[in-house]
Amino acid sequence: MAFTVPNFTRKQVSKAGNVLIDPNSTLEQRSTAFDVLNHWRSCHAYPINTFQATLRNRLKKVCESALVAQRLKRSPSILKKLTLNPGMQMARMQDVGGLRAVVENLHQVRQLEKIYREGNFSHELIGIDDYINNPKNSGYRSLHLIYKYKNPINPIYDGLCIELQVRTKLQHAWATAVETIGTFLDQALKSSEGSKEWLDYFKLVGAAFALLENSPVSEAFSSVEPIDIYRNAHEETERLEVKRKLSAFAIAANAIESRQTQGHYHLVVLDSETRMVKIRSFGKKKLVDANLAYAEAEAAAESSRNLQVVLVATNSIDALRKAYPNYFLDTRQFTFNLQKIKRLVEGKTR
Repeated sequence: MAFTVPNFTRKQVSKAGNVLIDPNSTLEQRSTAFDVLNHWRSCHAYPINTFQATLRNRLKKVCESALVAQRLKRSPSILKKLTLNPGMQMARMQDVGGLRAVVENLHQVRQLEKIYREGNFSHELIGIDDYINNPKNSGYRSLHLIYKYKNPINPIYDGLCIELQVRTKLQHAWATAVETIGTFLDQALKSSEGSKEWLDYFKLVGAAFALLENSPVSEAFSSVEPIDIYRNAHEETERLEVKRKLSAFAIAANAIESRQTQGHYHLVVLDSETRMVKIRSFGKKKLVDANLAYAEAEAAAESSRNLQVVLVATNSIDALRKAYPNYFLDTRQFTFNLQKIKRLVEGKTR
């Protein structure tokens, strides 16, 4: 498999990031800077590949049914992060390369965390963001382990950062619904931007889902009785007609899958206007082609607010659907747990 090797200095990478968020940059400057971004991003494929092999091996001891996916951060997300965090340098961004593991429950999250923190691992753990014990105000919950690649056998990639996200199915369901609703509102709810009504709704449901897992709620709900959180979440779900809206989105979604369903890398393009999903798959030896197609698809998406593009590595299309259900407008797990909350409320009020 041919992996991209870094051929830009960290200074050049950071300069490219600055050019891309500068409204006064010329088209020529932006074009050159995008080439640097795409190259820099694709360099993370080798460290990710190394990490995912270790992750799959460790998950065998914890949860054999776990979902595993790896992705290179979307360029719009990279630029947005740079814009929202003045002074951040693209070369130091910690989540350009990301891995996700979705397990059954919180116990398995902590088991995997323990294996990583206490086990043999040559790479440097540089940060832990525990958004399960300390949920974000948005309601987001997950465990993030941030590593700096370090390998004396192949030091050319040393210093590149990889973020490992570990979350439960319930946490995954919440995050999927946020992205799906955000897609159809054309608002960045995931980044806590957009409709206050919907942002408040997901904060509330995030607290309710935390209670379902006997997990801490965000600070905003720390003094609210659990039954009141459940009741308010149910009432807002009904008022906003959440289940009906999500069902309508899902019914409208038509997946157009390439015939190369055995590919390892999958380029996914969601058109939220037509509710169409296109998948182009690439074999393990076609990583360079996959990265080129990713860059081309993102360039096309720049001129359309309706298109969302991501390049993901999974073992199968089925695993892709489960790991990134928001690209397939699939929120069934979310609505299933809303029903749980409804039953809890009805049981308490009878």
